[in-house]
Order: sequence, then structure tokens, then C-alpha cells
Amino acid sequence: MKIFNGMRQSVTWLGIGIFLSLAGSGAYANGAPVQPAKLLGAWWIDGSEDLDISGLSFCDGELLAVADKSSERIYRLPVQADAERVTLEPKARFARPGLPDDQPVPLKVRALHYASTPLSMDFEGITCDASGVYLLSERHNRIAQLDSAAKRAQWLTPRWSESARARGYLQIFNAESEGLVKAEDDFWVALEREPRGLLRLKRDEEVGQDFRSLPEVVGLDFRGRAEDVTALAYYDGGLFTLERNAFAVCRRELTSLRAEWCVHYRDIEEAPKYVYQDTRFGKGEGLAINQQGIFVVLDNNGVARVADAEDRRGLLLHLAMPEFASDFPRNGTR
Repeated sequence: MKIFNGMRQSVTWLGIGIFLSLAGSGAYANGAPVQPAKLLGAWWIDGSEDLDISGLSFCDGELLAVADKSSERIYRLPVQADAERVTLEPKARFARPGLPDDQPVPLKVRALHYASTPLSMDFEGITCDASGVYLLSERHNRIAQLDSAAKRAQWLTPRWSESARARGYLQIFNAESEGLVKAEDDFWVALEREPRGLLRLKRDEEVGQDFRSLPEVVGLDFRGRAEDVTALAYYDGGLFTLERNAFAVCRRELTSLRAEWCVHYRDIEEAPKYVYQDTRFGKGEGLAINQQGIFVVLDNNGVARVADAEDRRGLLLHLAMPEFASDFPRNGTR
């Protein structure tokens, strides 16, 4: 009996040791390791004051951006590794699309469209493919394609306001469609919060129907804030989600949306050098990925940083891919 009890205690302590080892390494119940992000670079964005940079994408080697309060421009960010600031440069100016005539337009949205050109679109995402550049309007929950030759933007066919609301999404004004990426043949749209989710769209489908929930990542801590998703990126076969209130970027498998790994950057965003005066919510709103790593732009909503009450510029962060990222090849399998 003593031998049996001793074996049982040994097994118990072995189990506890394995659990602690997994917890310490960031491996959790769903198999997704979660690790602190490594900062490779950071740039204050000159010219971003009060624009609220909200979306990022690499297009033809350029880092492009859109802003909440700019409905007729896209921008580029020509970052240099040895600098601490980058100038927000206009990339293209165009005529905004009109009010959609094939979906209901709420009175508040209609009023904003006529009262304020800068606030009429509320662009929150940007992505591109061989056919051009696409912009996501949160104001209308719609994708617009930029026609560079005609210098105008036009709505694509898919709409989803009504179908999303019927499923419980888009219940809070200004917490609606928040991120966009073209992944292979489909568009993916991030539906921000309460509840959060993703919508997968074919370019020519009329009404969005393929709504997906995001599988939980046990190792992420939203600290009592709403679980959200504010930006998307696609790189090397993986769909990347920016989960703002957990200060996290996760690579997710494209079919199941299960997280393969995540990095969290709260200690960077809230470091004394960078932290903004209002920290009730995370500020990450734009996400872009390339071979150099992970780029996150912070939308400070016009709030100054603690270290300089006169500085209301946005901030671009460059984070490293985790060391184990190479374990997840292009097809998303291990």
C-alpha cells in the first residue's frame, strides 16, 4: 500500500509539474502558445493628429493606411528602421461613394454623411489584391473599391448590415465593422464587439451569410473589458487577428479560426514612453504583416500621451514574429 501511495503521489506531482511547465511556457488548453511580444521599432506618426489612423495594409511593398476622420484619402507610411518618427503622406485622393441605395441607411448615418465629409465614411480597414485597393466603411458596413483612374471609390456588391444584426452583431453604434483583409479568394470582415465575430464574403455575393465566432484563447486576458477584434491581416497562409482589449495579435488557422499562437504587447503600449492619458481600452486598430514582422498602429482618438501633453500623434509599433512562428507553414498545418 505504501508503494502504491508513493506512486500515486509521484504521478500527482508529475501532473502538477507538467501543468506549471505548460502555463509558464504559454501553452494552454487549446494548444495555442501565448508569449510577450518583442518590440523591434516604434514610430510617432507626424501628421496623424486628430485623424485617428485605423487601418493598415502592405500593398505593392508600401505600408498604406486609412483614418477614421478622412473619407477621401488613403495614406502611406514610409518607415525607416533608424528613425523614431514617420510622416503620414497622402497616397491618393478620391471622391467618396454616395449613400448606398440598396440597404437601409439610419437617420444618424444619413445626417453625418451630409453634415461632415470627413466623418461620413469612417474607414476602418484597407486591403488590396491584383485588382486594386479596398476600403472598409464602418459607417455603412460596406466595402468600397478605389478606382485610381477615375479617382473615386465605389461600393462593392456585398452588404451585411441587416443579416449581421439579425444574428446579434452590429448592435452598438461605432462598434461595428472594424477590420478588412483579402485572403485568397475571399474578403474577411472583423465585427468589433458585443459580440465579436468574423464575416467571410465572396466578392460578388449579395448578402453576407457566413458569420463565424472566434474560438477562445485561454491565455489571453481582456481584463474585464469587452472581447473584441479590431483588425485583420493575412500572411503566409494564416489569418491574423488584432484583439485590442487583450493587447494581442494571434495567428489563426484559416478554416477553423483556431489560434495557432499569439503575442501580447500591453507592456509596450503602456510603457511610460508610449502610454496615452486614457487607458480604459486598448488602442490597437490597424494590423499589417510581412516578412519583417508585425505592424500595429494605435488609434489614440485625439488623446495626448502622458509623457507629453501636447503630443497627440498616433504610434506605429513593429513587433517580432515569435521564434516558433516558423512551425506553422503556409498550409496552416503543423
